[in-house]
Amino acid sequence: MNSRLRHHWNVASRREFFTRAGSGLAGLALADLLAASPADPLAAKAPHHPARAKSVIFLFMEGGPSQVDTFDPKPLLTKLHGQPLPPSIRKPSQTSRGTADNTLMASPRTWKQYGQSGAWVSDWYKHVGEHVDDLAIIRSCWADGINHVGSVCQMNTGSVLAGRPSLGAWSTYGLGTANKNLPSFVVLTDDQDPLGGSNNWNSGFLPALYQGTQFRRGDTPILDLKPPTGISDQQQRNELGLLRKLNEMWSENKQDDTELDARIRSYELAYQMQSAGAEAVDLTKESEATRKLYGMDEAATSVFGTNCLLARRLVERGVRFVELYCGSGSGWDAHNNIEANHSKWCRASDKPIAGLLADLKSRGMLQDTLLVWGGEFGRTPFNESSDGRDHNPWGFTMWMAGGGVKGGRSVGSTDEIGLRAADRPVHVHDIHATMLWLMGLDHLRLTFQHHGRAERPTVSAGEVVKEIFT
Repeated sequence: MNSRLRHHWNVASRREFFTRAGSGLAGLALADLLAASPADPLAAKAPHHPARAKSVIFLFMEGGPSQVDTFDPKPLLTKLHGQPLPPSIRKPSQTSRGTADNTLMASPRTWKQYGQSGAWVSDWYKHVGEHVDDLAIIRSCWADGINHVGSVCQMNTGSVLAGRPSLGAWSTYGLGTANKNLPSFVVLTDDQDPLGGSNNWNSGFLPALYQGTQFRRGDTPILDLKPPTGISDQQQRNELGLLRKLNEMWSENKQDDTELDARIRSYELAYQMQSAGAEAVDLTKESEATRKLYGMDEAATSVFGTNCLLARRLVERGVRFVELYCGSGSGWDAHNNIEANHSKWCRASDKPIAGLLADLKSRGMLQDTLLVWGGEFGRTPFNESSDGRDHNPWGFTMWMAGGGVKGGRSVGSTDEIGLRAADRPVHVHDIHATMLWLMGLDHLRLTFQHHGRAERPTVSAGEVVKEIFT
């Protein structure tokens, strides 16, 4: 026992101590301990301007989906198939696998125009294509990283170097939580964790309580929601009350230890989630028609479809930021045999995403739920290993829908073969600034003092892409 705790122990008898720590707290529900107050860092905060989106669902296609095979058709690429890069197109100074001198490779996809907007979408995303009039497609995205770990990190945190807060953490810091029974920021994966692991949803230099909460895969996304057999609610509250008291005593002169504060709050949140959490992840409450809408009845789509439906249920219950990984662990990384690779992952995600769009719209939730689709980068128009594509951070596609976004729009373009952003380049910082703006946060005003510097989510750059909502 350390000297500080021994001091407290000696001040009062053990009987008096347990009377205060046990009986005194036993009558208090844990929700009361977390009641919103000016001192509560998770209390709801006013946005900088009227928010268009209450929640964000980030559909992260990890590994890098090919823009020239999904949402950015290039007729010239078909004509130049098998030929070297044209002199008019600047060759990359560095590629992931040194493939810049390889020949161009046409897309074998069948393309079709959809909706009143007439946006072109390939047969790999035919179900999403039916919803193009709800999408704002940004075809001129670009990023700084050339490899996966740094690029996934940048798409989440704004930097290719780990250590900065993720966008979900910034949103919770800026707006607080919209519920008291579930985490404000949740991460869902499929087959494995993404490259970089929890660095992608960490709180960085922000207090630890703003970090994301990863839900597990399978039938039990949240473990240990039920107390052990024989433990009453009163006993559990007594135990948690005592634990909280001991933690508070230990942290009296450790105000900078944000991890301890986060741990205290996590115990309390876990208590509240015993009822709300179990109900939120119970997909058996959904109708068979809804489950089929998300593709949960098909092996190829059941995993991501389940996560998409779970995401809808979470935002419906006030979770502010949900990130869904499809192909976590760089599944979309098609350096060879892109036909098999992208066929698998497009099949896994197409119907579930379309189902999510349709479900949110039918429930009146799409108008204030922002959906964002994309990977850490795209893929090159030239081949690798004759039938694959290399990493392409110089020009790729992302799209947004709902949450104040005006659908049926396209922003920017890549060059004639889909290698580089040409018209209206949109950097990762611009994507982040736009997502925050739609949530009611100005990325220039959302700051946190760290080592004498006012840090912000977009580091020292970022411009809101107003074309998608004005």
